[in-house]
Amino acid sequence: MKLSSAYAHALSRCACIFVFSTLFLCVTAMTVQGQTFPSKPIRIVVPFPPGGSTDLLARRIGERLATVWGQPVIVENRAGAGGTVGADYVAKANPDGYTLLMGVTGSNAISAALYPKLPYNVLKDFSPISMVVSSPLVLVKNGNVKAGNLKELVVLAKAKPGHFSYGSPGNGTSMHLTGEMFELSTGIAMVHIPYRGSAGALTDLMGGQIDTMFGDFLVVMPQIQAGKIQALAVTSKKRHPMLPEVPTVSASGFPGFEALSWQGFFAPAGTSQDVIAKLSTEINNTLKSPEIQEYFGSRGFIIEGNSPSEFKSFIEAEVLKWTRIVKESGAKPD
Repeated sequence: MKLSSAYAHALSRCACIFVFSTLFLCVTAMTVQGQTFPSKPIRIVVPFPPGGSTDLLARRIGERLATVWGQPVIVENRAGAGGTVGADYVAKANPDGYTLLMGVTGSNAISAALYPKLPYNVLKDFSPISMVVSSPLVLVKNGNVKAGNLKELVVLAKAKPGHFSYGSPGNGTSMHLTGEMFELSTGIAMVHIPYRGSAGALTDLMGGQIDTMFGDFLVVMPQIQAGKIQALAVTSKKRHPMLPEVPTVSASGFPGFEALSWQGFFAPAGTSQDVIAKLSTEINNTLKSPEIQEYFGSRGFIIEGNSPSEFKSFIEAEVLKWTRIVKESGAKPD
């Protein structure tokens, strides 16, 4: 039976009103959520064990945010597989803004190229919030390695391929891939020893179980200052003010070498843009705090603090860079 044109028109009009009403209610609900957020405790998932730089960053910033919001901020450590276990957990969490990831170079850039069966997509399954800090890495060695500078280490390693080792906080971390990048740039072959976090790698470095490692400033500086390990080079383009006497890898005969470790906040994809904007604003305000600036600056970090769109563009560039390194080095997750 055919409907009259007037009746069909009325049905069509009702349908349009229903659709637009539904959209209006959804937008209104998202706006209200952004205005009332947060109304309960927030979890920051750190994809590494306690004691490392990522853990410290999350806890220090979480303390400040808890004060601002009047809500508890709980740091939860979910370590494993170079940070991908914790990242996967957040990727599949409820996108309501109450479960966040303190993501790193490895979990949210390198992993895209390194793990063929990665259970999440680094570009599609997260909403970037803000990059928190970046830092060059420091190539350090113990006293068993008889090299006074980077060139001497390379000479020794070339004479004994596969003899020298370097540790990292885990497969797929920026420290691991920086080691791979170092081997490519210098033409040497070293043995990679992955750990479940930086603390274990540093302990074995000082104990002589491994020879070298690329480490965060926060992790290695106390032991450098105590004379227990020695710094050979930093991975930035310029010397670092905390180690002005230590040259860069680039200036030590390997021009163009640069690798930075970074950390930043992510929410699951689908999180309300109003909530993302509020999180980004409060995190960036926290990073502007003189106390936070001094605390992290004195530990070798460069305070960043950018917008969600800027962070997204940065991550896309990082994925391209580390994909190239993984392909050229043939790095494997195991």
